[in-house]
Amino acid sequence: MYCKTKQCGCRERGTVSGRRSGRPCAGGLSPLRAVLLGVLLWVSTGGAGRAEWATGTRLPELQGAGLAGSLPALKGKVVLVDFWASWCAPCKKSFPELDQLSRDYASRGLVVLAISVDESAEAMAAFLDKHPVSFAVVRDAQQKIVGAAGVESMPSSFIVDRAGTIRFVHSGFHGADTVARYRQEIDALLAP
Repeated sequence: MYCKTKQCGCRERGTVSGRRSGRPCAGGLSPLRAVLLGVLLWVSTGGAGRAEWATGTRLPELQGAGLAGSLPALKGKVVLVDFWASWCAPCKKSFPELDQLSRDYASRGLVVLAISVDESAEAMAAFLDKHPVSFAVVRDAQQKIVGAAGVESMPSSFIVDRAGTIRFVHSGFHGADTVARYRQEIDALLAP
């Protein structure tokens, strides 16, 4: 879960006090309390881990998942699902590239779906005003989908084949290298 209290000063999962430490955000809890809370949650759920999205698994049904906004038709399409946030600096760089991918491949069957993890609709809208795109954008304000996906950094993306199976997973955005990998993977999935 992303920091909601802002007490620890982090802005994204995986950071504490604004430093990358490898430790998940504890929302201002001491390390001991965070561990105890984790153990309590694990025990209360019967020790069941969450089902994270991974290569080879099916993309979960997104309709009825509490997303704010209109979902595009995904059935039979190659889908690039991108998790992002308005405060994410790499997301500002990835959005124009995702928009170009959408424009280049839409006629061949690619759908780009961006899922914002912003709690505030206003923050998301302000970002989109500065970075307009032609692809579908929805908001996961309660962070249910991003939590189920097991996303650890922003942006993170999942490329799904026409049968609905996650084929590729990307963590972060690394400019031209990421775009080249996207294009190679999308081309392979769109090939007849």
